Parts: sequence; structure tokens; C-alpha cells
Amino acid sequence: MAHGRVTAAPLLPSAAVVPGTPHRNRFAFLCATLASMTTILMGYTLALMSSAQLLIREDLGLTGVQVEVLTGSMNLFMLVSVLGAGWAADLLGRRGTLVLANAFLMASALAMSAGGSYAALMAVRFVTSVGVGFARVVAPVYNAEISPASTRGVLSSLLDMFVNVGILLSYVSNYAFAGLPSHLGWRVMFAAGALPPVFLATGVLAILESPRWLVMRGRHGEAHAVLARTSGTPAEADLRLEEIKQAVSASQAVRGGGGGVWKGMLVRPTKSVRRVLVCVVGLQFFQQASGIDAIVLYSPLVFEKAGMSSNRAVLGATVAVGVVKTCFILVATFLSDRVGRRPLLASAAGGAGLRSPDPLRRRRHVGGGAMPLRLRAQGTSLGTAVNRVTCGVVIMTFISLAGWITMPWCFFLYAGVAAAAWAFVYAQLPETSGRGLEDMDVLFSK
Repeated sequence: MAHGRVTAAPLLPSAAVVPGTPHRNRFAFLCATLASMTTILMGYTLALMSSAQLLIREDLGLTGVQVEVLTGSMNLFMLVSVLGAGWAADLLGRRGTLVLANAFLMASALAMSAGGSYAALMAVRFVTSVGVGFARVVAPVYNAEISPASTRGVLSSLLDMFVNVGILLSYVSNYAFAGLPSHLGWRVMFAAGALPPVFLATGVLAILESPRWLVMRGRHGEAHAVLARTSGTPAEADLRLEEIKQAVSASQAVRGGGGGVWKGMLVRPTKSVRRVLVCVVGLQFFQQASGIDAIVLYSPLVFEKAGMSSNRAVLGATVAVGVVKTCFILVATFLSDRVGRRPLLASAAGGAGLRSPDPLRRRRHVGGGAMPLRLRAQGTSLGTAVNRVTCGVVIMTFISLAGWITMPWCFFLYAGVAAAAWAFVYAQLPETSGRGLEDMDVLFSK
């Protein structure tokens, strides 16, 4: 041991190369799908404000600035839950934290529908942020830990797909309840989001716990049972268990030597870890700075400025935007392995719709040994925190900025950010398509 670092024993050959491993494992797919579906509520809750804000403003007499703060503040509130999600996931387990996230989402949906003042709604948005933050961080960590190598790429893509399904459902909800009186319409929209978390929490309770969390608790027999059901062959399950045991032992030794997670990631990162963090933070920043979520949340306002006078027409156009966005995400999911991540990101930046395939989500061996398994949750938290802060700033300034420089110049500004994002992708991001997880350390060390 030198300078608080631990040199772990060489890991066993990756389970990805075990002969006989099937292309997909249905049980692992089911577990990851149920975990990922929690993010439907995240998308629904975030995007519901796109039209509900118009009715809330009319019903409660809010100012434009209050609407901006109410809409975007949840992204800043999420910093608490995002940065604490890793701790909660280690304490309660991945499955328990996802159940807790659904409980917060259900409670906040009911409380939001009953809100009678600006202060009350702001307090409820904080409660909502806890559920959304937990789901946003823990679901991808669970998917990475439950997935065999043969399905990890597909299962990682489920998260973004379900977030956008939630966004689309919120648009449909807005359209369906738009005919109700303003004092009732937005309350029904939020109340409709209270029932799904009950079913999702029940579904999450039926899935298996993360094998890595079980190993962290010394429950090796249970971990092996989980791996046996989510691996293609018994040999693969054995290999995965040994990898996890070595990873957990190394991370615990690192903590004992004073090399904590944040220190290994921010204070003394290896070259490969440093480059991964640059890629993650840069992508998360540019994704939101390009204005994509502002367009999602303020699309009714944008369509009104474009000349649409009917609320029905505005909401119908918003639904169309949601359908197109979801379709292109499905296209990107199917093309990511064939075309490559880098060309798709560059194309997305050209259209000002950047979506980040978080490199930390696709890695197991970062910076030597197994320590990166412990970096994964905190690294995801850091990237998500950058994403949410940037999103909050953009959303909380959109209306004021449009009033200052006009709506067309807002989009010119976002186009300039998208151009910078294209340059960042070209200069910083290596292509990861077709490479095994074990190759990533070498790739990001170049």
C-alpha cells in the first residue's frame, strides 16, 4: 500500500467471455425494467409543470418569476437527495431505496394536488425532489449491478427511455385534463400521478436485491443465488461473484487506508478516472445548457409565442413534440451499438438535443483494481448533480431571458452552446462502441 492506495489482485476473466452466455437474460431484464420504471414518475413529475404552470399561475395568481422558481427549483432541491442517494443505497439497499423513492413520489403527488399557496407548493417540490433524486441515481446503479455483461448496454438504455415515456404521459395528461376549470385541472393532473408509485413499489419489492450490496453485507450465499438467476451459466455466476467479492474487499481496504471515495475521485484521481469525470461532467453540463429541458418544460409558452392561440392546439403540439422525442430516443438506443456513441452524440449536439451515455455507467474497472465499483454510485451522483444544477439555472431564467433578449435569440444562444457541445464531443470523447468493460481503463488512459 502506498499513499493510501491499494493494488487489488487481478480480476478473473470477465463473465462476458464465458462460452454459452446467452445474448439476453430475461430475468435480469425483468428486474432492470421494474427498477427503471421508477423513472417514469421522474419524467412525469418534471414535465407535468410544462402545462400545469399555466393553470397554477391563473388559479393562484403567481408572477412570472414565481412560476420560473416553482418550475426549476426542484432541480436545485435534488442536490440533497442526489448527493445522499449513494449513502441511502448502501444503508437500505438498492431495492429499499427505490421503494422509498416511490413513497416520496406518491406522497408529493397527493400533496401537490392539494396545495393552496405558493409556499406550500414550493415545500412539496422539495419532497418530490427527494423521490426523483433517489430514483435518478439508484436505478442506474442497480441496473449496472444486476445486469450480466451481455445485456448491460440495453438495460442501461432503459432509464432514458422510461424517463421520456413519463414525459410523454405528462403531455397526454395535460391534454386530457385541459378542458377542466383552471382551479381543478392542474390538481387532477398531479393527483393522477399518485397511483402508479403504489404499483411500482410493489413491483420493486418483487425484484432481486443487488448482488453487490448483498456481498457488502457479507451475504454471499444470497448474492450467488441472485447471480445464478441473472447469469447465462453457472460458471458465469461463479465468475461474477468472485469479481464482486474482490471489488468489495479492495474498496473496503481503500477506505481503511484513508483513500475515501471522493478522494479517489476528486483529490487523487488516476488519469483514466480524471478523463472519465471530464467526460461525465462535460456531457451533463452541455446536455442541459443546450436548453433541452427548458424546451420540454416551456413548450406551451414557445408555441404560444409562435402564434398558437388555442390551449387545445398548444397542448396538442406539445404531445407531438413528446412523441417525436421518444421516437428518436428509441432510434438512438437501437443505433448506439451499430453507429457508435460518438457520432450519435455529435449528431445530437447538431440538433441541440444532447443525451449523455454516462461513461461511469458502462465501466467496472476504472483506475486499477476494483475500487471503481465503489466510485460508480458517487460518480453517478456527481454527474447528476451537475446536470440538475445546470437544468435548474436554465429553467429558472428562461422566461426572464426570453423577455430580455426575445425568444428567437434564446434559441440562437442555445444553438451556440450546442456548437460548443459538438466541439467537446469531438475533442474529448473516445468511441466506446464494441469495446468490453475491461478495455475502458486503457481507452480513457490515452
